[in-house]
Amino acid sequence: MKDFSQGQWLNPPKQFVLDENRLVLETEPNTDFWQRSYYGFRNDNAPALLIERADNFSLSIKVSFNYQAQFDQAGVIIYLNDENWFKASIEYETPSLSRVGSVVTNLGYSDWATTDIATPQHIWYRLSRRGPDFLIEYAKDGVNYQQMRIFHLHQLGETGAEQSDPPAAASCSVKVGLYACSPLQSSFKAQFEHLTIGACEWRAHPL
Repeated sequence: MKDFSQGQWLNPPKQFVLDENRLVLETEPNTDFWQRSYYGFRNDNAPALLIERADNFSLSIKVSFNYQAQFDQAGVIIYLNDENWFKASIEYETPSLSRVGSVVTNLGYSDWATTDIATPQHIWYRLSRRGPDFLIEYAKDGVNYQQMRIFHLHQLGETGAEQSDPPAAASCSVKVGLYACSPLQSSFKAQFEHLTIGACEWRAHPL
């Protein structure tokens, strides 16, 4: 993905600015991605700008935001279909405290893993793929990344040849990109910039 203009929309937002260097979008109320677990509801109506990749890759992005209400969020996403996907973001709680976390949805059920964080105005994410397995990291400065989670998307199959470096066989394609949403009666602007996507920076684990 050389620039933002190569992406394709899932649930396109009504208000956005998109060019080679950045994406700025305004969220709409009652938008989210979530499936079943605990809360019972199913939401699949948030905007996401996606690019399709079949290789192992690392994507990094700077995300800036002016959150307004609880659960406002903006970050990175992998979207296979409405029952198999992943997202990572800071979810807003208060002006001083929020939750940096991720949701992995396999076979129609979402989980949510979080860590408390002082509410910032921007954050960097780096998402790396090795076959059906992924690493998500975040950084406050775009340099010193911290691991958030290693996860598996079941629909992509079992870990195997994809662990070799370089991979021994082509991987299934995935749609990866950016999203923002406001699950409650809220709206805010999210800005995405400094997008890079290229060779996987997540080293293969020796077997």
